[in-house]
Amino acid sequence: MNHNQIGFLSTYPPKACGIATFTQDLAKSLDKYFQNPPVVIAINNKNIKYNDRVIMKIQQQDRSAYKETAHILNHSSLKLIILEHEYGIFGGDCGEYILDFVDNLKLPLITTLHTVLPSPLPKQLYILKKLGEKSSMIITMANITKKMLEDIYDIPADKIAVIPHGVTLQTQCLSSDELKAAFGFKNRYIISTFGLLSPGKGLEYGIEAIAKIAPEYPNVLYLILGQTHPCIKETSGETYRKKLEDLVYKLNLKKNVKFINRYLLKGEIAQYLSISDIYLTPYLDQNQAVSGTLAYATGYGKVIISTPYLYAQEILADEKGLLVNFADADNIAEMIEIILMDPAKRKSLESKMLAFGKTMMWENVADIYAALIQKIISKVCKESLVDNGKMER
Repeated sequence: MNHNQIGFLSTYPPKACGIATFTQDLAKSLDKYFQNPPVVIAINNKNIKYNDRVIMKIQQQDRSAYKETAHILNHSSLKLIILEHEYGIFGGDCGEYILDFVDNLKLPLITTLHTVLPSPLPKQLYILKKLGEKSSMIITMANITKKMLEDIYDIPADKIAVIPHGVTLQTQCLSSDELKAAFGFKNRYIISTFGLLSPGKGLEYGIEAIAKIAPEYPNVLYLILGQTHPCIKETSGETYRKKLEDLVYKLNLKKNVKFINRYLLKGEIAQYLSISDIYLTPYLDQNQAVSGTLAYATGYGKVIISTPYLYAQEILADEKGLLVNFADADNIAEMIEIILMDPAKRKSLESKMLAFGKTMMWENVADIYAALIQKIISKVCKESLVDNGKMER
């Protein structure tokens, strides 16, 4: 345990956001490595009440606050900042206000990327290049994006670390069958998708796939778990959810598709994953470089059927899962039926995924982060000592 305290710049719960949950899990996992627990500077766009880990807030669209916060942190006891980056969580065009923060920050900076675009807009390219220049280390969660960072964003290979998305496993007191019975799903074959709803999730193709297999397998139940993404709700209301509900009604699938319309707590996610026989991500964005929900399903050793977005290609490589075409309900139905008809294949996929998922447990991921943090802080301290020595001479 060391004395160096670190800070995260990110969204943070109770904000309903995958990056907020990621930051909460990582900060908690790092607690044991530091005498003073990691703290959070929260990006805020509403009047949210946080716990004691949050020591400061930046109002998302208050440009001056980014520079002011950097100056305050420069004179604080913190030794390093970890920036959780996603274009949409910071203020300005493509989240450009974050550059006011990094341009004025004198502490060493690690930037974790939650989105890496192969064809960025000019502003997106500029922002990520600047973050690459200002950061001591850039962290990406998939090997497939490392070369993109080198070739497109001109970030040197030795400045890029690939660290997997962490997963928290929660032990269940009940077996999968007992949990199914407790939920009222006894003898049902559960397929699930969880996360914040938005049109890019492609859930309509999952529903259409269920319509194709339900006549032969009437015990199949597709659970669509999660509330509408807050940003989508602000701009479009519940239009997408209503579209999905109308499709369920049109296809006469009320007995085969169920919506759980709320933001799920970690314990609930664990329970729903435990009862899932297949986890489905029919996402439409082929450039998606990270998926926290897919990482969770991996950690729980689920059979995964997914479209081949970047992160899924890497996670499901070496026949650890099944990839389907984008926007192709027939292909999804075909893969579901393969698993339904072949219990041995299901067991094989579960076994491979469970073994791989163990490498993504937060305790293992935190070990890598802690070593990297200590290495950077030590390097900065040594450089400071050398510079001071030169000044004295």
